[in-house]
Amino acid sequence: MHAFTLTGTSGPTALQPTEVATPTIGAEEVLVRVKAISLNPVDFKTSYGKGAYSFIKQESPLIPGWDISGEVTQVGANVRQFEPGDDVFGMINFPGHGRAYAEYVAAPANQLARKPAAITHEDAAAATLAAQTAWQFLVTKANVQAGQRVLVHAAAGGVGHYAVQLARELGAYVIGTSSAAKRDFVFALGADEHVDYTQGHFEDLVQPVDVVLDAVGGETTGRSLAVVKPGGTLISIVGVSAELGARAQANGIQAYFFLVASNGEDQAAIAERLADGRLRSHVSLTLPFAQLPDALRQVEGGKTQGKIIVTL
Repeated sequence: MHAFTLTGTSGPTALQPTEVATPTIGAEEVLVRVKAISLNPVDFKTSYGKGAYSFIKQESPLIPGWDISGEVTQVGANVRQFEPGDDVFGMINFPGHGRAYAEYVAAPANQLARKPAAITHEDAAAATLAAQTAWQFLVTKANVQAGQRVLVHAAAGGVGHYAVQLARELGAYVIGTSSAAKRDFVFALGADEHVDYTQGHFEDLVQPVDVVLDAVGGETTGRSLAVVKPGGTLISIVGVSAELGARAQANGIQAYFFLVASNGEDQAAIAERLADGRLRSHVSLTLPFAQLPDALRQVEGGKTQGKIIVTL
């Protein structure tokens, strides 16, 4: 089968088209013929030897990627929830070896959900790592409650555009940061308030909040402490230094790094919301599989609205 293997740590240029054997499946797995692949910042970071590279660097052949939507072609002996012909989607083995940059993927059945018939494979593939990150952050980790104030950084991005929608569903007052060009998009997602991060310091413009979701990192993480109420929560999907953690603790704030993990139950909850329209994916660019390295460079640019998808 066709796949992209990572042959070094020089970035997307290290991804090489390769012919590899179609994977065999275990008793708890299904074989998925991939129709769409979603790309994330962790993908390009991994191609530079960062991101999830440390988890997978010993694999050979090393096939990156985690987010897929496609059709089940085989099921393992112990799989009962799926059968050949079912359309499924999910985030595979993250942060381990997902092997998603390929025509076929062997996926644990308990990490997948049925693709809603009303949405495309592109929209389903988009709502995997990014949507699960938003879900696990808001529901599992922060336990956001109705009436709380939630600040979502990079609200028009992959994680951010799902987080705004989910926080709104939970009954929170949602503030989203983005550039002015994406203001209308952020409001259309359900944000109550928008802050243009290019026009001044957000910490001077935002009233205190209960929860911050930081998908930006760097100085944004530290500056976010200024807007979190005592007893509030700041979670970064980029990283929290020991120094910042100590500052947060001194102010009565929980601040920590969060890494999403593959979870089929969470994926099913997302599928329900995609099916009834409570949640929707925004795909800004779709490219064919042969152009996957080019698609990854687009993600690396850091200006993507919603998600970038590769199709097979």
